[in-house]
Amino acid sequence: MNRLDRRLADLARQGRKALVPYVAAGDPAGEDSVALLHALVEAGADVIELGVPFSDPMADGPTVAQACERALEHGVCLSDVLDIVSTFRERDPDTPIVLMGYLNPIESMGYARFAEAASQAGVDGVLTVDLTPEEAPDVTSPLRSAGLAPIFLAAPNTREPRLDAIAREAAGYLYYVSLKGVTGSSRLNTDEVAARVDVLKAHIRIPVLVGFGIRDAETAAVIAETADGVVIGSALIQAMVDRGGRPAVDVARDFLAPIRAAMDAGAQTSGNAA
Repeated sequence: MNRLDRRLADLARQGRKALVPYVAAGDPAGEDSVALLHALVEAGADVIELGVPFSDPMADGPTVAQACERALEHGVCLSDVLDIVSTFRERDPDTPIVLMGYLNPIESMGYARFAEAASQAGVDGVLTVDLTPEEAPDVTSPLRSAGLAPIFLAAPNTREPRLDAIAREAAGYLYYVSLKGVTGSSRLNTDEVAARVDVLKAHIRIPVLVGFGIRDAETAAVIAETADGVVIGSALIQAMVDRGGRPAVDVARDFLAPIRAAMDAGAQTSGNAA
């Protein structure tokens, strides 16, 4: 059981839900990426998804895609991302970090070499957006051997045979893409999400986290009533884009803290009702 499994299990025992912010490594430019990760933890993050910049982020909306572009313009590559994680681990040995990105940079490094380097840096899970369960074993085997959780996506239109295939390969948590489209979309129907999460939990034995379309404390709290956690990225990145000269670490804390508070308040209400 790695840090990610322990953290999610601890949250379940406490009746709390995971808050997972996403930021792209190396963005905002000119800011200390390691300090930003620490600020997210201070504001209540349970797990951090750290984006690996990629030139063709097909699942990402404009906000996340532009964050990756800014990082690439400043030369941030996969080895730099691993260095950020390694430096983060000097102060924080406990908060799980999941790398989120695309297969090409990992393939270029070599699956086994990447898995070993990521494990040594302190990574706990890897979510490759364009990795299908049918093609997964070549990637998931070295990840598992290195103690890393291979994390997969499921969409609103993912059918049961594909869910069963994902269940055979996935570890850590399942990332449910709550709507059709790209990151940053806002057409979120919370009732539909709740119904779909129930279906997913019938097929998947690991926690189900929901991302895409979650933009504020209210939405996060509602989604967390059913899901095991929420992932929020585009709204956080946009807040840092619009920061008006304020340090990104301060903006990140101010953005995330009320979401943490709302989710915890919702969990307490649910517990009292039970």
